[in-house]
Amino acid sequence: MLLGDYNELEVAREVDFGLYLTSDDGDLLIPGKYVPEGTRVGDFLRVFVYRDSEDRLIATTLEPLVRVDEFAVLTVRDVSDIGAFLDWGLEKDLFLPYRNQRRRLRPGDRVAVYVYLDETSDRIVATAKYERYLSKEPFPGQPGDAVQVLVANESELGYAVIVNKAYPGLLYHNEVFRPLRLGDIHTAYVRRVRDDGKLDVSLQRTGYDEAVAATDTLLAALRKAGGTLPLSDKSEPDDIYRRLGMSKKVFKKALGSLYKQGVVQLAPDETRLVEGK
Repeated sequence: MLLGDYNELEVAREVDFGLYLTSDDGDLLIPGKYVPEGTRVGDFLRVFVYRDSEDRLIATTLEPLVRVDEFAVLTVRDVSDIGAFLDWGLEKDLFLPYRNQRRRLRPGDRVAVYVYLDETSDRIVATAKYERYLSKEPFPGQPGDAVQVLVANESELGYAVIVNKAYPGLLYHNEVFRPLRLGDIHTAYVRRVRDDGKLDVSLQRTGYDEAVAATDTLLAALRKAGGTLPLSDKSEPDDIYRRLGMSKKVFKKALGSLYKQGVVQLAPDETRLVEGK
């Protein structure tokens, strides 16, 4: 049986307050409020297994926000003399000991963590010192690849991100044209694989691919808007990003490309699609 993960377990017997499921580690309870309607003895249930407030193994059909050996950004629900307690979607909060914290936390804070099974106590715990658990293997890709990034932290340089749930990455402030929140998950693109193994990433495609994608986006937006957008090369960067999700620099490149193709007409405060295009 996997503690801190999903398991397919057989229903062994029924009691007034739920069902007991059988496992290699003995029978464990799934409380009645989590039992799917119509479940009978002999059926198999897919359940998440963890420990309750009395350290007993317990099963639930609730889906946690993170499993053992995964990274996540979670909200601090409470703090005590021994550490912080994080909301991970289950009744019992996830424990983040003081020794595993970077700084003192307060209720409501968001913190990036790695979740692991403590070998000494056999309990599921979190650590905010997550970097040591990132992959030491070379990134199996190359510049230009599309990747998934989890926004984990913010610094003077930019945002520390976890790439494809395993690799360290950095998204520089000057590459960001939208508000980002810790815990956001975005599609990004590898700009550079550094000598130290970290990845420089961007939320926009690079080079030719970026220009092609931006041109397609602008053209689609014009057609959806009925042929006219209240944007021009004089528009504010925030207005451009809010409507199109691209920087002003990229927008101007796309605008110039469509203008050279004779697809759009330019006005001081708007862009119009040429009729029939």
